[in-house]
Amino acid sequence: MVFYFKTRCGQYTIYMGKDKYENEDLIKYGHPEDCWFHVDDLSSAHVYLRLHAGQTMDDIPEDCLTDCCSLVKANSIQG
Repeated sequence: MVFYFKTRCGQYTIYMGKDKYENEDLIKYGHPEDCWFHVDDLSSAHVYLRLHAGQTMDDIPEDCLTDCCSLVKANSIQG
């Protein structure tokens, strides 16, 4: 089961897979406007931030970045 959360600012939805099967579902059903977060070279959750139409990574508020990074870190092997 893929988890989803609202960001603290309430403007975005975050999707998270905790294992390889959920991560594969996220990859399979992801949208082009999703911004993907993952720990480099380690096993971790896949976290997708669903951006609004026309937005880029430069438009992501800092508190939303913190939310996504915290989820990835908390759900990684090195946690």
